[in-house]
Parts: sequence; structure tokens; C-alpha cells
Amino acid sequence: MVFSLKDILRIEVAPALGCTEPVAVALAAAAAASLIDERPFESIEVWVDPNIYKNGMAVTIPGSNNLSGLDKAAALGAFGGDPKLGLEVLDSVSEQALDQVVQFCLDPSVPIHLLENIRGICVRVRITAGGRQAEAEIRDFHDQIVRLSLDGKNLETHPLLFHVHQNKEPDRAKVEEWIKGLTLDELLALVDELDDEDRKFLKEGVDVNMRLADHGLKYGPGLGIGRAFERLIRQNLIRQDMVLAARMLASAAADARMAGVNLPAMSSAGSGNHGLTATLPIWAVKDYVSASEDVVIEALALSHMITAYIKAYTGRLSAICGCSVAAGAGAAAGVAYLLGGTTLHIAGAITNLIEDLAGVICDGAKPGCALKLATAAGTAVHSALFALQGVRVQATDGITGVSPEKTMQNIGTLSREGMIETDRTILKIMIEKKFTAKK
Repeated sequence: MVFSLKDILRIEVAPALGCTEPVAVALAAAAAASLIDERPFESIEVWVDPNIYKNGMAVTIPGSNNLSGLDKAAALGAFGGDPKLGLEVLDSVSEQALDQVVQFCLDPSVPIHLLENIRGICVRVRITAGGRQAEAEIRDFHDQIVRLSLDGKNLETHPLLFHVHQNKEPDRAKVEEWIKGLTLDELLALVDELDDEDRKFLKEGVDVNMRLADHGLKYGPGLGIGRAFERLIRQNLIRQDMVLAARMLASAAADARMAGVNLPAMSSAGSGNHGLTATLPIWAVKDYVSASEDVVIEALALSHMITAYIKAYTGRLSAICGCSVAAGAGAAAGVAYLLGGTTLHIAGAITNLIEDLAGVICDGAKPGCALKLATAAGTAVHSALFALQGVRVQATDGITGVSPEKTMQNIGTLSREGMIETDRTILKIMIEKKFTAKK
């Protein structure tokens, strides 16, 4: 089956309000809550895979007055979320709902169960009220609701279920399998399919992400990395160039997003931070070169496609920082394209980036992600510039393959097969730290 660039954009690029792991929990809770008219809720119970657990431990939930944790995310979804909004489920949360969440999470608590042996995205939420019991389950993709049940009976035709409306959009799993079979030349050829609707959508995505970056630069939330860069420039301690501009925009946007600022991100491959990394370095570099807006938009499209390609091999969540390796490689490819690079240059940019950042781990979503996005953005630009100067890591080096496709596939093998125990160890350290802090 053959798909198109428009299909890739439809399933891989979407607005998301807040970190997509707690948002997935909120979405499942909102979906379950929508099945029950009875109030008040007697209990909310959550089961999640290790990576959802890891990424939901420390990040601030947007519009929540600095609440964090999967228990709060579940309660926010149940009390105030609108499941019809998908990954923007929390956009409907009111002050009244916030008050209910704070009280509910004190007594009774919302237990979070770790599904230790589950691989891939899995979220299950069970809500009890008035003697009735509703359940929702999300699998594989952050917003893919695969099961809804009320009082033990599965609701096979409910409109929130993915399979009910999947005929209206391309099958995600099939699109991912199709992407995995493409060559870099074929991915580049897809850029020619961009129509006016696609270009408008990609530009709107940058605008969405730039609002986060502007907020981060103005107010310095989170770690304030983006604003610190700007301050260092003003103090003449560092000088701004395209590399620093890319680092500043990406980190400022991550500062805002990880601090729970109530602004959406245009995500890529299921992650808002991936979306920031895939787009903002390209947007920063455009101010230093002579390129038309059409070329800039084409570079953005290529970046999203390379990000999707790598994530199709690594899986949505893993021990490897996808912002660094997947979206970073996408940005490197996009920057090389923007600078007039050939297929050979673009391949070199991807390979250079992966050789540099393949070892960056994912230790959950938190304010410190801004540091990793700063590194990924800067390295993406450097990787493209090096490639244009003929610098390209050879296939004899490490996990580098004989082609850019093989190099990207090797990252998938490393992630899916080689980093499983690493992922468990990362989570073990994080859980031990969490419980030690409570004592």
C-alpha cells in the first residue's frame, strides 16, 4: 500500500497541550469519565507502561497551577478534560476542576500501577462512581483509544474509539510500516507533493512552537536556558550565530513547555519536544541565509519525515532521547536542505548527528529537557554545516551504517534490543529517588 506526505503529516504532526505522556493518561481518564453520569467519583485507578511512568513523574502539567504527576494528570482528565480534544484534552480544565483535583488526590489517592513487562505505549484507567465502573485503554499511540467499557461491557461502537473513525484517516501502523521501507531519495521526493494546505499547516506548526519559544525568552520559566543564552549574548560573553540561535529557540520553547505553560506545541511523532526540535532550528537558521519561504517549509516537511522514519524503528518511547536522535536528525536533514545541500549532504548531516548524539538517554520529561534540546538543536546545525563541507562519518565507525537508512535503522535496533535493561535501570533510579525524597 502506498501513502503520501499528507498521510505522514496527518498522523505524525499534531498540536499537543502539555507533555504527551501525562496527557495520554489525562485523555484516558477523560474518556472513562465521559461514560459515567454519576458523581462524585469514588475511585480513579491508573495502569501505565514503564516509559509513560518515567515521562510523567516530574513534568509540570499545563494550566494546573504547577501540579505534576500521573495521579494529578488522571484526576485533571477525569474532572475537567474533554476527550474529544485528543492531545489537547486539558484545554477545557476549569478552576473548579482544579480545586476538585487537589482535594481528590489527597483523599482518596489515585494509585498508579506500573506494568513492568509491557513494551510500547499502554495506559489504562478505571473510574468508579455510583456503583458503576468505566474503563478506557490507550495503546501504541498517545491518543489512540482502543478500548472503552462500562460495567464490564465493551462499547464497540463508541465514537472516541480509534477503530470507529480510522476509516476517515490513514491507518497509523500501516503508514509507519510504509515509511520504514522508504529510502532517503524517496523521502526527499515526497517533498514535491506539498500543496498549499500542507504548507499552511506546517507554517502554523512553527507559529505554535514559536509562541512557546517567545514565552520562554520573555519570562524564563523552567530552567530558563533560552533566556540565559540571550542574557549571555547581551553581556558579550558569547556571540550569536545560527548555531546559537537554534539552541536558544529550542531551549526557550522547552523551558516553557516543561514548566507547564498553558500553550500547545506542534508535536512530531507523538512528542511536543520532538516537534520543537524538528522545527525551531530550521526556523532559526532561515534568518542567516537567503532562502524563500517555500524552501523553508519544504525543509520543515523533510525534518518531520526523518523524525517519523527514525521513530518508526525506535518506537514512540525508549531509553534513547528521541528529541536528540530522531528529531535532531530530522532538524539536521532540514537544515542541510535549507542550505542547498544535495542528497549526499543531507545523508551526511543525518549520519553526523546520529554519531554525535546516539548515546543520549531519556530520563523522563522534566525541566532539564531544555538542556538536551539546546544540545540537539545546536548539533543539528553543526552536523549540516559539517556535511556541506564534506565532513561525513564513515560506515566503519561504530553503529554507522553503509547508508543513512541503515544508520537510522541501527538506532532502532539499539533502542529496541540493546537499551531495554538501560531503560529499566533509568526507571529504577528515578523511582528510588522519588521514594527516598518522600522519607
